Amino acid sequence: MKTTRTIQSKTAKQVNVDPLTSSNPRLSSKIMNFVEGARAITPGELEANNITRYRVTRFYRKQIVNSDYYDQLKFIVEPSFKEFDNTGDLDTSGENDNTVVPGFQHKYAQTGLLLATDRCASYCRYCFRKRLVGKDSDEIAADLGQIGRYIGNHPEMTNVLISGGDPFVLSTHRLHEILDYLLPFPHLNSIRFGTKALAYAPKRFEDPSLVTLFKRIQDAGKAAFIVTHFDHIGEISIDAERNIRSLRARGVEFFNQSVLLAKVNDDPEILAPTFAKCHQMGVRPYYLFQARPVKGASHFQVSLRRGLEITRGINQRLSGIQKTFKYIMSHYTGKIEILDLGADGRVYMRYHQNRSQEKIGKIFSRPYLEGACWLDDLFEISDGK
Repeated sequence: MKTTRTIQSKTAKQVNVDPLTSSNPRLSSKIMNFVEGARAITPGELEANNITRYRVTRFYRKQIVNSDYYDQLKFIVEPSFKEFDNTGDLDTSGENDNTVVPGFQHKYAQTGLLLATDRCASYCRYCFRKRLVGKDSDEIAADLGQIGRYIGNHPEMTNVLISGGDPFVLSTHRLHEILDYLLPFPHLNSIRFGTKALAYAPKRFEDPSLVTLFKRIQDAGKAAFIVTHFDHIGEISIDAERNIRSLRARGVEFFNQSVLLAKVNDDPEILAPTFAKCHQMGVRPYYLFQARPVKGASHFQVSLRRGLEITRGINQRLSGIQKTFKYIMSHYTGKIEILDLGADGRVYMRYHQNRSQEKIGKIFSRPYLEGACWLDDLFEISDGK
């Protein structure tokens, strides 16, 4: 169901304000335009509240302003007063605990995660890595040789996901440098790139040198994957579709992940056509993430009950071959597939991924508490809570 677009040109101009450009960055206040209205604020206040600075590409701003969905999509990139709510966590998945080398995580046996940059083309307001994105972070991969040595000592690892930040804000030359330390290992059979740049800056993928990059992966006997991040059908531009089809013709495989976001896409009438469009382009939806209880971003969460209603509604609107996504909670303990709310009042789940292989695929349940949005909101009486 489309939302009627109501936007004035003045609003579109106001969102360009960047409060971090003050000449006295900790003391001088700037007028920052939030979704709810303008507010004077200092960069020190933004830092104290872990509020990511505003950044959005001209392409994406034009895309959402000219769509019929501005009233939904604005929440993805425009800041809100709700970000001053300090409940939640800045590391909801335990990334610090799973970092084995600076900039490299190894939570699940088969997968390594390389954080290539702390920058993105635009900054999502719900980002679960807001602790590092848009900052000069020491969590970013610096010593690729050290990472390469770790991979070489772990033959159980079959794939590496290059993420960040967004790796496609880096030069193609830098991406080649990263591949120098990944491609020599025969036990790696695929390289993935996680990106939202196909929504924010799709013309980046018109760079002819990227064709050489992906061919290099394929010539090394490995599969090249791009994991796109389309949360809403209004984000899928003509440019994005054209570039996806072009790269698919060259053997690059595509998957999509979306985040279930309150006020943005919490409606099967939005997500079903989003997933159907992805399939039409040859992009397979594989995760619909439950929004995480990130500090300053918990307002994007929907209840587990509502999430299950939405996923059921999505599946009712898709054909059999389009039902490829899993409704996932990326929890500290692992990736948990949220299955159903039973007649017995319990939420049924199973581990899609877990550090302990014995737990993978095992179904478990917790009593449902109305309004619960996360596993930690649910507990057994025996838990002693």
